[in-house]
Amino acid sequence: MSQQLDRHDELIEIHVQHDPFHAASIDGFHEFRQIGSPTDPNHLSSATIRFGHRASLPARVRDTGGVSKRSAGILLFKIEDGSPQVLVVHPGGPFWKKKDAGAWSIPKGEHEPDEDALAAATREFAEETGMPLTDRELSPLGEVKQRNGKLVTAWAIEGDFDANALRSNEFEMEWPPKSGRCQSFPEVDRALWCDPGTAREKLNPAQAEFVDRLLDLLRAAGRLP
Repeated sequence: MSQQLDRHDELIEIHVQHDPFHAASIDGFHEFRQIGSPTDPNHLSSATIRFGHRASLPARVRDTGGVSKRSAGILLFKIEDGSPQVLVVHPGGPFWKKKDAGAWSIPKGEHEPDEDALAAATREFAEETGMPLTDRELSPLGEVKQRNGKLVTAWAIEGDFDANALRSNEFEMEWPPKSGRCQSFPEVDRALWCDPGTAREKLNPAQAEFVDRLLDLLRAAGRLP
């Protein structure tokens, strides 16, 4: 998953393939580069660039139309003692370090308009958690629109995962800002199993809808009262 600023409309995210912009000197601009992946350690061909307010974007970026539009992810769930639990993840990096309510996400990532969303969702889940998804039954949860306009598509998969065994991609950024020093951070720094109520509080508000849709599916299947 490229780093998200989904909860804050005033923050802009741009995902660049193969030829990242280099503009660390621009105030409020930081370049993020994926530097490794549990599934593909040599994947170095993409970057996510974060800006502050849109008005501060340089024209060459404002006019590219490169603002991220679509994302796809997986809501992993399990049922213990008759009660559903869902897996949520917390984005890594200094921006998110002290943020909790509304900052968590399902494991997800961006994809190009012509890329299969389900393939992107399963790939991003593996890259963010270290656990590949194979031969699993998927239940579509539809699409939601986040406050920044990004459309997120999700599928539910039943399964288990050791949250303490989380193994995420890393990204590299200049930190502290304007220091000239680069540090590496995990794209996801925590994973948590939680009940639906807690998940609604922690998730990006738009993504909380996926939890409700999952519960509707489980009730329709007779697995919940």
